[in-house]
Amino acid sequence: MSQSFKPRRVSLAYSGGLDTSCIIPWLVETYGCEVVAVVADVGQGARELEGIEEKAIRSGATKCVIKDLRKAFLEEFAYPMAITGSVYEGRYLLGTSIARPIIARAQVEVALAENCDALSHGCTGKGNDQVRFECAFAALAPHLPVIAPWRLWDLKSREQMLDYLKVRSIPCAASAEKIYSRDANIWHISHEGGELEDPWKAPPEDVWMLTSDPTRAPEAGAEVTVSFKAGFPVALDGVPMDSVTILENLNRIGGAHGVGRIDLVENRLVGMKSRGAYETPGGTILMEALRGLEQLCYDRETLHWRQKLALDFARIVYEGTWFTPVREVLWASAESAARVLDGDVRVRLYKGTATISGRRSPHSLYSQDFATFGEDEVYDQTHAEGFIRLFSLPSRIRALRDAATPAQKSQAKPSGGGARPTAAQVTR
Repeated sequence: MSQSFKPRRVSLAYSGGLDTSCIIPWLVETYGCEVVAVVADVGQGARELEGIEEKAIRSGATKCVIKDLRKAFLEEFAYPMAITGSVYEGRYLLGTSIARPIIARAQVEVALAENCDALSHGCTGKGNDQVRFECAFAALAPHLPVIAPWRLWDLKSREQMLDYLKVRSIPCAASAEKIYSRDANIWHISHEGGELEDPWKAPPEDVWMLTSDPTRAPEAGAEVTVSFKAGFPVALDGVPMDSVTILENLNRIGGAHGVGRIDLVENRLVGMKSRGAYETPGGTILMEALRGLEQLCYDRETLHWRQKLALDFARIVYEGTWFTPVREVLWASAESAARVLDGDVRVRLYKGTATISGRRSPHSLYSQDFATFGEDEVYDQTHAEGFIRLFSLPSRIRALRDAATPAQKSQAKPSGGGARPTAAQVTR
């Protein structure tokens, strides 16, 4: 963005936290512009949203728009991601990453409706989120300049930011003693900073907010049955529910049994490593249940394709390139495959674990008649010999070549790579 650019009206992604509380007055003072604060409700909780409109106006915003995105967040973003099986670096269920495209989309929609001529966010210059937001902006509103205060202003610490607000008599619940940086939505909550910055130290128990200590979880454990239609959850324990209620219930049940905790050192997109503690109780149960349903309904090649697709889809979510043709193509493939993912999966929850204990589907490819270890009338085991002979033919040819005597090898044609085995040697 040109240093000479002077926006008239800026759309700001606003959370009410310390960073965005400073950004509103900074934008007003720096550019003499109006600020429209956009609050995205992605399920971060009533406490985070309480009084947020008043707070934005008192901080200097001209207007505050609050958008309830919970249903769209799950049905258009988080649940499709779960259907693809996307997990970043084998552990992270992408809770922060997957929320960014819908927040950015809402921000752009408000910007266009409010005749804003610039967009702004509170992401630092060290993190992934700046990339995620700005890639979405580029895809949805490439004509709108982006103002990233963390890359422009002189505020470098929490103490400086608190002083900045104090001088301007702007209230903020943050304090200099805040230990952790957190990001929450209905899918998960992340924790960074404080003692977590030392990867040798175990996460202190005061880090965790959604999940119980697994060692203190109920001895009896629990079971929950999730019902799916085309891969999307539609009921719990036989009771139909909307998408938001399903995940809220799974979060509550899974959290009580310590399900969904991970401690991860990950590779950020910007190049550095970071250590975070993540809690995704409901998402962990859903992902486990979906994998169980796949076991029944996907043939071998479809399942293996989905597993490969998941790696690319996870990278797209993590890097923030959601609004791209390749993401649409990958989802079209996953969505097509998931049309058979109807059925029920029972998941056993016990002291931090979520394990499949039963699955059924009208589209199941599992046949007890074929798979039984008992006597059957549908499978002739003698047929396996010919299959194995053909399946292992490349290995057999290679082994015969390598076992040839020096004299045999010297007689081999130059292009043969070794003594030519006879047909009888290969097939018998």
